[in-house]
Amino acid sequence: MMSDAVYVKKYEEPPFDRKEILRYMGCKVSDPRAELLIDECLDEISAGLTYRVCYREFKVSRAKDGLDLGFTVTGSRDLSKNLEGCRGIILFAATCGIAPDRLIARYGRLSPAKALCFQAIGAERIESLCDEFNRDISSEAMSKGLYTRPRFSPGYGDLSLSVQKEIFAVLDCYRKIGLSLNDSLLMSPSKSVTAIIGLGPSPRAAAGGDCASCSKQNCGFRKDKP
Repeated sequence: MMSDAVYVKKYEEPPFDRKEILRYMGCKVSDPRAELLIDECLDEISAGLTYRVCYREFKVSRAKDGLDLGFTVTGSRDLSKNLEGCRGIILFAATCGIAPDRLIARYGRLSPAKALCFQAIGAERIESLCDEFNRDISSEAMSKGLYTRPRFSPGYGDLSLSVQKEIFAVLDCYRKIGLSLNDSLLMSPSKSVTAIIGLGPSPRAAAGGDCASCSKQNCGFRKDKP
């Protein structure tokens, strides 16, 4: 029987991926000015970043109206495809803290270029944190003879953002990692993610890579874009 406990993990700073930062900035190629800007912004933001995740495990089963995730029932076909054959899920929320939001707001009028860079760094940081957590969960799952599926977040494909309400309720996100949700379903801090990781007996789908789970082919940030 699965525990109803919500667990919390705190991570050390993952390595920075400068190519990803440049990609989030919309730069197809690097240049000395962009690299200098990144250096300046990294020096200013690094000390304020935190890396925290809260998570809980649930069983998965078929329901009359779709898929029973243990904390809610969803009719999402895209999520059902992602979780096909899975016995359970890991539901998690992750955040890098409020530092990116504060710096983006501060430089919004002072230096739009810096504000853009802080946006990109924040995006790269939360993805790096989620990747670290994915690797941990994948390793734990393999020790039990299970495999993980690519993480899947509310708003991907046909999975409604309204699922956020249930996620925040069952994970107690604010008390666990200081993450809140407003009436418009926006998270604060904004550089945060909630997602579902499937646990199944088959290795047919590998862990990681949110883009593989998303049906939005026209997204400018897809990692698999030509």
